[in-house]
Amino acid sequence: MPRETAYELSIDHVQVLEPDGSVDAELEPDLSEDDLLEMYWTMKRSRRLDERAIALQRRGELGTYAPATGQEAAQVGSAHALADEDWMVTSFRETPAYLARGTPPHMLLWYAMGMEEGSATTRESRNMPPSIPVGSQALHGAGLGWAQEIADEDAASLVYFGDGATSEGDVYEATNLAGVFGSHTVFLCQNNQYAISVPRAKQTRAETLAQKAAAAGIEGVQVDGNDVLGTYAVVRDALESAREGDPVFVEALTYRRSLHTTSDDPSVYRQEEEEEEWEARDPLTRFETYLRNRDTLDDDRIADIEASIEDDLREEIRLGNEGREAVDVEEMFEYAYETPIPEVERQRAAFRGEDRD
Repeated sequence: MPRETAYELSIDHVQVLEPDGSVDAELEPDLSEDDLLEMYWTMKRSRRLDERAIALQRRGELGTYAPATGQEAAQVGSAHALADEDWMVTSFRETPAYLARGTPPHMLLWYAMGMEEGSATTRESRNMPPSIPVGSQALHGAGLGWAQEIADEDAASLVYFGDGATSEGDVYEATNLAGVFGSHTVFLCQNNQYAISVPRAKQTRAETLAQKAAAAGIEGVQVDGNDVLGTYAVVRDALESAREGDPVFVEALTYRRSLHTTSDDPSVYRQEEEEEEWEARDPLTRFETYLRNRDTLDDDRIADIEASIEDDLREEIRLGNEGREAVDVEEMFEYAYETPIPEVERQRAAFRGEDRD
């Protein structure tokens, strides 16, 4: 008996803004000038915060920091599509998304300083704290979305992860659960081309990461993640579907232009030619060109924005340092065990500079 096709798959790719800043007018979302400027401000602010945070880390004032440089459009565009009642679930590289949802920079600095205050969340903010284990937050996003389905809420959950996380079982389990139970979840994979140092080509033979959604029976779509307007439009539509109990997997094609973290040296595993190719697709440059073309931005306005960001971050760094100085670091020894064990007491003594036999 001849074989017959059991299932056919196609994945749509969406792009609204070209790398040169030109726009597909038919796909261009209807956003106000205030919305566009807010998105630009947030992208610009995030990139400058990355630069300042790396400098602080190099001076020993921060712990490990994960820059999001190059991924601003994927995060700001998607976060801007969220409604106030939606939840945001992140990994550890979502600085632009947090800024877009109102998290002050000093809290992000506190997190990098090792302060638990930096990961504080509230029901009002609807922002989950960063998640370090790769892919585990996809399960949290699926669970939140399932709860929204059970409660019949007109809300959704957006969960961020990278291309490397799609190789983890957690992500498949999360998408499968979401499909089975109609979870109100949008899975946003930022395909930044590297799982730390492992390139996309060595992670999977799948032509797209979006097609992995098919195994869970949910929709998969690919978007140019360096296109803030395209990402906004795709995630906006995906969130609308998710609120109706139809989860969606979005693959945002982007590039991590900076370090994996401040303990990384990308020159060891990346070629300069590749970096130059992606620099020409830079999301901030592309969006700025688009805004100039529509007379929303000019040199004077950009200069004003940059000056206001410098003033803002200067104050936020001051608040970050002020909070760090107020912390009693020795408290860390109090909460590892209910009754401190001898090794913890030895470490406490060493911290105090005391001699112990």
